[in-house]
Amino acid sequence: MTLTESAVTVSTTAAPVGGPSLPQQRTLVTAIPGPKSQELLARKAQAVSASVGSTIPVFTVAAGGGVLVDVDGNSLIDLGSGIAVTGVGNSAPRVVAAVAAQLEQFTHTCFTVAPYDSYVEVAEALNRLTPGDHEKRSALFNSGAEAVENAVKIARHYTGKQGVVVFDHAYHGRTNLTMALTAKNQPYKNGFGPFAPEVYRVPTSYPLRDGGLSGAEAAKLTITQIEKQVGAGNLAAVMIEPIQGEGGFIVPADGFMNAIVDWCTANGVVFIADEVQTGFARTGTMFASEQFGIVPDLVVTAKGIAGGLPLSAVTGRAEIMDAPQIGGLGGTYGGNPLACAAALATIETYEEDGLLERAVEIGAIVREVFGAAQATDARIGEVRGLGAMMAIELVDAATGEPDAALTARVAAATHALGVIVLTCGTYGNVIRFLPPLAIGDELLREGLQVVLDALAAN
Repeated sequence: MTLTESAVTVSTTAAPVGGPSLPQQRTLVTAIPGPKSQELLARKAQAVSASVGSTIPVFTVAAGGGVLVDVDGNSLIDLGSGIAVTGVGNSAPRVVAAVAAQLEQFTHTCFTVAPYDSYVEVAEALNRLTPGDHEKRSALFNSGAEAVENAVKIARHYTGKQGVVVFDHAYHGRTNLTMALTAKNQPYKNGFGPFAPEVYRVPTSYPLRDGGLSGAEAAKLTITQIEKQVGAGNLAAVMIEPIQGEGGFIVPADGFMNAIVDWCTANGVVFIADEVQTGFARTGTMFASEQFGIVPDLVVTAKGIAGGLPLSAVTGRAEIMDAPQIGGLGGTYGGNPLACAAALATIETYEEDGLLERAVEIGAIVREVFGAAQATDARIGEVRGLGAMMAIELVDAATGEPDAALTARVAAATHALGVIVLTCGTYGNVIRFLPPLAIGDELLREGLQVVLDALAAN
């Protein structure tokens, strides 16, 4: 019997309660998916657009800490956090209490009709937490893509220019403008054009695949292309994920980000950091920009901001954020009071429960486990990331080329063994690790061992 098999607890307990009260253990009582999930999958096929896929074929009834429980009673280790959303853990106590209290007061007025204090408090918190000590303003929205679009709107209005530069491997969303900003065709862009104009793509720093260029060398190539093919005089903004998410958890070489920021500052171009996936303690600092010592003009946030409720924001220099006309920013649901209550509780949890430090500890464990495995398995081309935003890039051992087929097999085998992982990367060959920061060491190590066992079996 392997370590993976022996670690599985078999149980037939009653329906679980969600949140941190859930037993923190992997429990398999059926195959994945079980019969109840299979029944729901059949109903999904008849009711939901076939274009809406799912990473793992189970249906959730409870989640908390580092586990997710499905309708068949299986308890799975969660190494995805709903794509970096539930950093504080599902149904975290402060979040539940705050949302419940707000629910009893009112659910909606529309902030642009009859405002409320929690929206202002979230804006104040974002102004305090985002990098830089300059005067800031914030505006709240619903999704990462919506916030990205608004950041572009704001930059264009402020500068009076239209061009936007983005990078190879970028992911910024699925709306028409954000599809133009996103690099990866399948599945995000294929067949959905034409896309919004005045978007220009340039090379990034990808140390594993750009010939080992230093950050300064990679930045020089990028800036040369911007100057020769676009022109600073035409640019409203340069937008980048400090660590690229869907593109493969690519960490740029030292100095790359700083050089791009310096060029933007010198040329009157708004520098936008898309921190939708990297934000809120995920990398071991509140924002990944801090890891590189940069101060963006605008910061876009979402995902981990509100403990699972839909909320996003643009935060930035006051003169830029105040540039659009009154009524130019807003939306019916932007900064919904339930989401704002959740955000305030979520931010308090990050700050009061030591979750920035916890992210660093999680990253060290992931690097330890897969660093050791890499020494004996050449298919692990790179172990990379910061804090609790870690990944392994899987390659052909002989050629070093991306191995998407191996990655898909490992992910499927891991899911079958009761561990949720997500894949990513332009080449489809990266497994990313985004566990809730509330996960315990024992559960985390067990989940990582399952991934190693799946890799060894493939």
